[in-house]
Amino acid sequence: MVRKFVVLLAALLLAGAAFVAATWAPDKTVAELQPKWAPAPSRFLSVHGMQVHLRDEGPREDAEPIVMLHGTSSSLHTWDGWANELRTTRRVIRMDLPGFGLTGPDPTNNYSIGSYVRFVQAVLDSLGVTRAVLIGNSLGGQIAWNLALSDSARVAKLVLVDAAGFPVNATSVPIGFRLARSAVGGRLMRYILPRFIVASSVRNVFGDPAKVTPELIDRYYDLTLREGNRAAVVARFVQSSAPSAVDRLGELRVPTLIIWGEKDRLIAPVTAELFRQSIPGSRTVQFTALGHIPQEEDPVSTLRLLRPFLAEHATR
Repeated sequence: MVRKFVVLLAALLLAGAAFVAATWAPDKTVAELQPKWAPAPSRFLSVHGMQVHLRDEGPREDAEPIVMLHGTSSSLHTWDGWANELRTTRRVIRMDLPGFGLTGPDPTNNYSIGSYVRFVQAVLDSLGVTRAVLIGNSLGGQIAWNLALSDSARVAKLVLVDAAGFPVNATSVPIGFRLARSAVGGRLMRYILPRFIVASSVRNVFGDPAKVTPELIDRYYDLTLREGNRAAVVARFVQSSAPSAVDRLGELRVPTLIIWGEKDRLIAPVTAELFRQSIPGSRTVQFTALGHIPQEEDPVSTLRLLRPFLAEHATR
């Protein structure tokens, strides 16, 4: 009996060691990641002690540039489909937010919404942008509407894409988010990161998981490994329990379009109606087949309905 127990224990230890060896994932430096994920027109801008990865494309005479803000654990690449089309006629600015992409962690470890708002303001100040169309997905949407509340003169129009701020009422949370929120999982993720966890998490936020390609998983996986990002996302989740300012949404006086994927399992589609009811004069567009990041899942269809809103009373 003792011998069987010893054999079983040894087998379990070997299996555990093999799993750790197979999933051991050390941090990657920006220098390692930059050739693949930050070719031209990417550049880096010094803001708040960080080297911010951004892309600033399109005609400089555009009086109201389009500024795009991504969500948690994402990067500026989530906007590729929209940016590639819009940059032919509009100035398009997108950046990796602190804690994500190639920008990496905030040196002050502050991932509050207020800190993100001040960060975006500082980036726009550095670029000389005094007024812009602000577009945000998920966390980026929450940053966008908070910036519109605190700096209304800066925001010409607002586009909220599956935006955060109200209680999420999730029916399914990506496994990567669940691990980051747990004390043990968060610590383990700093050293090991099975690729299947990233793959599962990305598929979870698509309406049609079959659209998730190996190349897309590669991008999310690589940028999660950027040095400091895993600790940053854990800190972000810890700090995300702060009260939301949704009770002030009625103060907004900016043209607002709300875009939502009806297959969003992370932030329930009913949230789109909560935003519409809260923001005076806002309107909603929903896509029946899309999930939490509709601009990435189907950039063609979503952009087709975004363009008319952008064209309304545009200042050029």
